[in-house]
Amino acid sequence: MSTLTDAWERRLNLPLTVSTVLFLVAYAWPILEPDLGPAWRQACSLTVWTTWALLGVDFVVRLWLATDRWQFLRRNPLDLATLLLPLLRPLRLLRLVTLLTALNRYAGSSLRGKVGVYLVGSVSLLCFVAALAVLDAERGGEGPIQTFGDALWWSATTVTTVGYGDMFPITATGRLVAVALMVGGIATVGVVTASLASWLIDAIREEREQTSPQVP
Repeated sequence: MSTLTDAWERRLNLPLTVSTVLFLVAYAWPILEPDLGPAWRQACSLTVWTTWALLGVDFVVRLWLATDRWQFLRRNPLDLATLLLPLLRPLRLLRLVTLLTALNRYAGSSLRGKVGVYLVGSVSLLCFVAALAVLDAERGGEGPIQTFGDALWWSATTVTTVGYGDMFPITATGRLVAVALMVGGIATVGVVTASLASWLIDAIREEREQTSPQVP
């Protein structure tokens, strides 16, 4: 990665994080408050598209600064998907990946700190945004998910693989959100488990090095 790319990413890290939080608020507000006035709905829609435009500018600049552009595209498929899928409402939530990336950077170099940030941040965001997306898809239909409380309960039982079965999506979009939540939950648990295992191995290695006799 070039020095210019590093400088650009450091400069845009905070603005992208702020814009992603604004996107989350603008996406969630109309869903949580169905009776929101037209003016506020338009403001939320404008905010959503503005954050998408900012991500687009960031992606294009990083692509332009990359020394190997094809390799950059191969290494950033999620960023590309975030940019190319703005019309599919549930998939707009992919933009929250930028927030997790920023949280990871703020966690510092400590592996345990990163694991904690990923565990709390990613699972909380997964459950929250999945609840929003499934409520947006299911509300007004014949399925059992009709309130945010129902959607949040469904999200928690799904991501933990408990699956009581009292709440479930019936629309195609809702089921797509469910599949994404299952995959995301499994991936998150896998990352955390692998990180903890790596930290444990490193800790054991360091202890052995400290306790082993020194050869003069």
